[in-house]
Amino acid sequence: MSGRPDPIRGLADIEALETRPYDHWVEPRSMYDMFRISAERFGDAPALTYLPSPDPAVGPVVLSYTELFERIRRAANLFASLGVGPDDAVGLLLPNIPEGHVTLWGASAAGRASPVNYMLRPDHIAELLTRAKAKVLVALGPDPELDIWDRVPEILAGAPGIETVLHVGARPDSGVGSRDFTAALETAPGDRDLFGPVPDRGSPSAYFHTGGTTGAPKLVRHAHGNQLHACWAAGLYFDIGPGDVSVSGFPLFHVAGSIVHGASYHYHGANLVLPTRTGFRNAAFMANFWQWAERLGLTVMCGVPTTMATQLATPVGNADISKLRAVFSGGTPLPTELAVAFEQETGIAVRNGYGMTESGALIALAPFHAPRVGNTVGWRLPFVEVRVVETGADGQSFERDCGPGETGILVVRGPNVAAGYTDPARNAGVFRDDGWLITGDLGFLDDAGLIHITGRAKDVIVRGAHNIDPAVIEEIAAEHPAVALCAAVGEPDAYAGEVPLLFVTLKTGASLTEAEMLDFLAGRIHERPALPKGVVVLDAMPATGVGKIYKPALRALAVGRRIGAVLAPLASEGVAIRVEGLEESGVIKSRILVKGAADKDKFESEINALLRDFAVEREVVWG
Repeated sequence: MSGRPDPIRGLADIEALETRPYDHWVEPRSMYDMFRISAERFGDAPALTYLPSPDPAVGPVVLSYTELFERIRRAANLFASLGVGPDDAVGLLLPNIPEGHVTLWGASAAGRASPVNYMLRPDHIAELLTRAKAKVLVALGPDPELDIWDRVPEILAGAPGIETVLHVGARPDSGVGSRDFTAALETAPGDRDLFGPVPDRGSPSAYFHTGGTTGAPKLVRHAHGNQLHACWAAGLYFDIGPGDVSVSGFPLFHVAGSIVHGASYHYHGANLVLPTRTGFRNAAFMANFWQWAERLGLTVMCGVPTTMATQLATPVGNADISKLRAVFSGGTPLPTELAVAFEQETGIAVRNGYGMTESGALIALAPFHAPRVGNTVGWRLPFVEVRVVETGADGQSFERDCGPGETGILVVRGPNVAAGYTDPARNAGVFRDDGWLITGDLGFLDDAGLIHITGRAKDVIVRGAHNIDPAVIEEIAAEHPAVALCAAVGEPDAYAGEVPLLFVTLKTGASLTEAEMLDFLAGRIHERPALPKGVVVLDAMPATGVGKIYKPALRALAVGRRIGAVLAPLASEGVAIRVEGLEESGVIKSRILVKGAADKDKFESEINALLRDFAVEREVVWG
């Protein structure tokens, strides 16, 4: 759309295109406008290819660009007829299926979309929908693989603002009154706009929730312009265009599935493949991934380290994947060892990226046409400012800019940055009035302008007065030939407050003892306080819905492990003690389950004495 610059190969190319006005490069005025222009440009070319089943005998469902825009227009008109206006939202409890894309972008035209993680508790979902002012809910009907519909009655009880429910797929037999979404869509015109006003770049497009799967809801206000910028820039850096075929198994409630590896492909005319309702969690699809890559003619694909590790462990066999030129990773730090192994084993280039929900999905990308540089996430997006600063004690002021190679907090400003949270009180320390977004990520800029992410400020392990960046441990641990994934967190300690604890998963067929791993690290970690005090081998790394390593779950495991060890001497022939680490509303705590204690007051006094110096919340449950 509009002009397209030469391929991005470095900072000089980015600065060169910035010499022209923004509107020279970015033509659409809204996401709805983008789909309209794409329909005019790409017409009958495939836009979405949906695989209903991992069985190759089941044919795909294909929507052309013309058909996709027509359905989005029908959805916008339908939602408007149901009373949705600029100040209302449409809630989505849908997997990454064609109806999900139609609902998302139709809702953002008529009002705004509110895609929600359907794996959250019903009361949490209800609160998110209420805060988003959802008037209509579109949810997947009864399904053997995804238990979404059973949550709907409880969600509606907690979200009284929802006036209409539409189901996708099987008709529910519950008492909830709902209409069939597909049938309702057919009643709305697809050749004209009956909603209004037509949004522009500053209009709200969607409210995306962020902040993990616990704690108070935090909704980010996306404008159409924020999303357009990410879509435009992603296509440039990835060098996406007509003829490209990609596959995305990310959920739509995450900006990776809806924008970076969703609408960005539609902005540039590619064919986006959706692999079944469960995406990359579909074991049968992933087991035959390379055969599917050949059958579909994939040219690019997306992933996170967990999915890439799964693909790497799956033999390519006789599959012809010669068309596949790149995998674009993001959402969580990409271990250099994994990137190198993936490139060597498959011949597919690996490129990393960096963004967050608050930045409209993207901040930086490593361009396809530039060499991969280990431990970086590439260059900033065009028309976006990135600084590394030392923040003040208030977490909001900028004390000074850090020099090249000096670690600080990354801050961002530009057309990608959202306007803030729906609750302005949550903006402090994140969104500043002058447009700067404080990412909370630790990192630095090198002399070439490449961005290096070294960790989350809140992930720092505080050992005594020594701050330890977990990336220092993780980058070295990932180099061990037996390690597939790794993550370091703080384990509670009576004297130091926290000490590093390393969690690892192993490659298929590999073995590793704690002593072997500690010996490997001891010779390579020169920052002595950063040397882990223990190593735990897991069968699987806890992950979010989009495959990010979920560190709160690891912190909870660390708490249970340590507190359990401290209290072990209290166990006796008649007394059993079990300790669980829990995460509740964003707080890590320990639950101590005691059976057989005759004098509970005396026993609790002994517990308190042993845990006196541990800064860990706890509760005792008597059996």
